[in-house]
Amino acid sequence: MTATPVTSTPIPNPPTKSLGAWALDILIWGGVAVILIYSIKAVELGNLPRLLENSDNTARFASDLIKPDFADWRIYVAKMWETVQIALWGTFLAVFAAIPLGLAAARNIAPVWVVTPVRWVMNLLRSIPDLVIGLLFVVAVGLGPLPGVLAIALNTAGVLAKLFSEAVESIDKGPVEGVRATGASPLNEIVWGVIPQVAPLWTSFALYRFESNSRSATVLGLIGAGGIGQVLIDGMNSYAFTKVSAMVIIIVIAVTLIDMLSQAMRKRLL
Repeated sequence: MTATPVTSTPIPNPPTKSLGAWALDILIWGGVAVILIYSIKAVELGNLPRLLENSDNTARFASDLIKPDFADWRIYVAKMWETVQIALWGTFLAVFAAIPLGLAAARNIAPVWVVTPVRWVMNLLRSIPDLVIGLLFVVAVGLGPLPGVLAIALNTAGVLAKLFSEAVESIDKGPVEGVRATGASPLNEIVWGVIPQVAPLWTSFALYRFESNSRSATVLGLIGAGGIGQVLIDGMNSYAFTKVSAMVIIIVIAVTLIDMLSQAMRKRLL
């Protein structure tokens, strides 16, 4: 009994790039390198040695930071809890605004005359910093947590709407066509063909933004928009760095707990 000869499969050639592709890569990455080199003076990287010139002041500052003063820890915890609530409500309102915006900005389910203006609105909401929006609402409704909630809601709505629309544009068309074949309306196509595919990813995006907003809400407190940021800036202005250290530790613990919770929720969804 003779063995059947095994024919060797020819090894395919390695992938190659055309000259035009190489030229484009060199143009892009070369341009990035030129911008980085050109920006050295603009960002004052030459002043890095100053970190060592004021080493005595830095050492005194660091020594205060490693001796946290938790005498007023109840106030800090209460303010941190207020910060978390600001982030939670801001994210909650943003999600409800981002869902219709994200659907209207998806090119595969909305006409171009709807997509274009909606994307302009999304770009506007994303481009204005939280602090600027927060200052506008502080002027409108006064100091307190409400300006922080509204500022986070508007900015996050623009970010989530973009992410939501990109998720919709990458869906599988099969389920949508199956719903359409039953004679369903366009609204039912979205409810039964689109939403089930993107809901886990949307939830993951919302949880991630909630984590980010917990930090953003801290910064918004600097302009009087509630939360621990206002107490933090007061401590820094009065050079009470031992109290600042205690507040930073509480902020780190809170953000870490939020991160752990959101990771556990994402694992159950994805």
